[in-house]
Amino acid sequence: MKIVTWNCNGALRKKLDKLNELNADIYIIQECEDPERTKHSAYQQWAANYIWKGPTKNKGIAIFAQEDIEIQYLSWPSGTLELFLPVRINDSFNLVAVWTRQANSPNFRYIGQFWKFLQEHWPKMAREPVIIAGDFNSNSRWDEWDRWWNHSDVVNQLASLGINSLYHDWFQEQQSQETRPTLFLQRKAEKPYHIDYVFLSRRLEEKVSSLAVGQYDHWIDSSDHMPITFELG
Repeated sequence: MKIVTWNCNGALRKKLDKLNELNADIYIIQECEDPERTKHSAYQQWAANYIWKGPTKNKGIAIFAQEDIEIQYLSWPSGTLELFLPVRINDSFNLVAVWTRQANSPNFRYIGQFWKFLQEHWPKMAREPVIIAGDFNSNSRWDEWDRWWNHSDVVNQLASLGINSLYHDWFQEQQSQETRPTLFLQRKAEKPYHIDYVFLSRRLEEKVSSLAVGQYDHWIDSSDHMPITFELG
């Protein structure tokens, strides 16, 4: 099963050909429009099997899957936290799509949003195999010493549940020392950052057979984010 997470930077309807190059079974997409409320029939047809969530019809988060894959929405309340979409795949494992936002919170923005979501739902994440993937808008280089919910704290709590960062295990790199950027701010090659992640339970991680981060020259015309693609053998 091939899975992709990508912040498409809006207007996914115009980027389907590009996305289809990856030939994935499941796409976890941030900043995409609601297929149900679009006027673009090609997008609606492409999105035959999906679950979408968002504050406006033009920008939300979605999980798209091939038609032979079962997606079941999970009722994991998130209140005003932004944005989290939990589903169950083929009654086999849970998948949480992530797009953290400022959410009008002066203190718990971005990784703080996920930290709060994690405190509420960590028992479910520990009980069943889970993949947590998306745009976290965070990196441990921005840790603040006087906070108890820094990026590093979140990574450590997930690790205590047996949920690890696939990128860092696969490439044997440390947090904040990533050599493969997932974001180029303002689409400039000289402004690279790593803020998109895939975390997954140990028994799922053992099944991963490949991992790749998209290349700047190939993807920058479509988005400031690079897709992360991995395959469960």
